[in-house]
Amino acid sequence: MKPNTDFDIASMKASGLMKQKEPELFSVRVRVLGGRVKAEHLAALARIAQSWGSGHVHLTTRQGLEIPDVRFGDIPTLREALAEAGMEFSTGGPRIRTITACQGRSCLHGLIDPQALARKIDERLSGRPDLPHKFKIGIAGCPNACTKPRENDLGIMGIAHKVFRDDLCVRCGRCVDDCRTPGALEISSEHLVCHEDRCEQCGDCVAACPFGAWELGGATYAVFVGGKMGKRPRLADRLPWAVSGEESILRTVECTIDWYAKTAERGERFGAALDRLGVAPLVAHLSSLR
Repeated sequence: MKPNTDFDIASMKASGLMKQKEPELFSVRVRVLGGRVKAEHLAALARIAQSWGSGHVHLTTRQGLEIPDVRFGDIPTLREALAEAGMEFSTGGPRIRTITACQGRSCLHGLIDPQALARKIDERLSGRPDLPHKFKIGIAGCPNACTKPRENDLGIMGIAHKVFRDDLCVRCGRCVDDCRTPGALEISSEHLVCHEDRCEQCGDCVAACPFGAWELGGATYAVFVGGKMGKRPRLADRLPWAVSGEESILRTVECTIDWYAKTAERGERFGAALDRLGVAPLVAHLSSLR
């Protein structure tokens, strides 16, 4: 029988099916949020890959999973098997893609909970279909930026909102010694000085202080807009203010995506729209909502 090559590639890609070079073979993208997969799902994926793929699973650059070498005729059965195991196909096309996120709370450096934030953004906006192009979101728990927030259409990074208690400081110098940013902290016999223009907001000084002179305030986020990789990479622009509080960051995300949906041209990535129009209109729009 002659292989069926009459595929609507764009439509199938939007449904999580990636055409391979080999006739009638596809890689099936499995939906994963924040790189977190249940052990029972891993076991089911192994069985499914053995049954309808070539016996292995590919880890994507965005914390996703793909089952390669699936024959076109086996896709409906594989979809049913995934559904029975509590999983589903991922999505592609001009919509919000699966959100990447680090472990955050379980990491020694974590300042926010990226997993919880990813779930809440996903609940509000997952798969939103009315966008000019694909839209990627990455969340990092601290300025180490392991999930590369500057390389996403919208990146979120936890930062330390520090509160200094001078009455508890004994000028021991532990925070200065642990600070990895030259010149950010200076100490004298009378004062400890934090140069905010040099501070990377990592919070290491808070963890280093044995006397509680440094404290962390509430969850605080740096926001990056317009990043992308690929053939023409673009590092994101950082919004000129930090966002405080979970509801505020959720609203910032939603309003940013609304602005992109209404302003960009069809087929235009977020960063390209910012290059064409400038970042100032977006900043003005978001400022009016603060």
